Amino acid sequence: MNIITSASNSLVKKARALRQKKARNESGLFLVEGIHHVGEAVEAGWEVETILYASGLLTSPFAHELITRFSFKPQAVSAQVMESLADKDNPQGILAVVRQKKYTFDDLKSVTRAVALVSPQDPGNVGTILRTLDAVGADALFLLDGGVELYHPTVVRASMGTLFWKPVIQTSFNKFIEWAREKNVQLIATSAKADMDYRNLHPKIPWALVLGNEQKGLSPEHTAACDVTVSLPMQGRVSSLNLSVAAGVLLYQFEK
Repeated sequence: MNIITSASNSLVKKARALRQKKARNESGLFLVEGIHHVGEAVEAGWEVETILYASGLLTSPFAHELITRFSFKPQAVSAQVMESLADKDNPQGILAVVRQKKYTFDDLKSVTRAVALVSPQDPGNVGTILRTLDAVGADALFLLDGGVELYHPTVVRASMGTLFWKPVIQTSFNKFIEWAREKNVQLIATSAKADMDYRNLHPKIPWALVLGNEQKGLSPEHTAACDVTVSLPMQGRVSSLNLSVAAGVLLYQFEK
């Protein structure tokens, strides 16, 4: 077995470069780290370019079985090389280089419930919202007007594999509004200044929950383009909730 032991090996350097946004944008690739995440990418049928693994760090029988399921042979590396590639301490010993996907509105077969984020800034929030969206059985996520890069390592990790199963459309707010009007999607905006308590709304299917970014929320222009605006009452000293927490509360409420 050929085991890569040098951190300066060309394949290792290519993988390490994908920690940077520029390399991800130029190559159309991204890194997926960890047994569960790599397994989900494989199961969902995403295009995997290569898998790097350190046998001595693999403690799961599933991980050992996973590396045998490819038409190509995964590349073994030393534990030291894997540690140099890992995004966190105590790596699980496996990561994949995966081809990005670009979803469009045409890829949406049927959407009954969705979430749209306007210029989100925190990759952890985006990944967590994807995970929550999947948990409640919603259909798609829209990233509007830029913000967080979808294939940022923190988004991938926080999504817990749901990135590979739910379509994420990156588009402008205006194009999203056009799509929603064409599909008769009820748009539910969120604002601390809204008069309607979220518990009093009974959404009409199909609907999409629209949230602003962590710092500014939605602008008056954004809320005006939506059909209804709701608020989450703040009874303590805080004036707002974390974006992913707010999304979770609303998604579970509207699923009732």
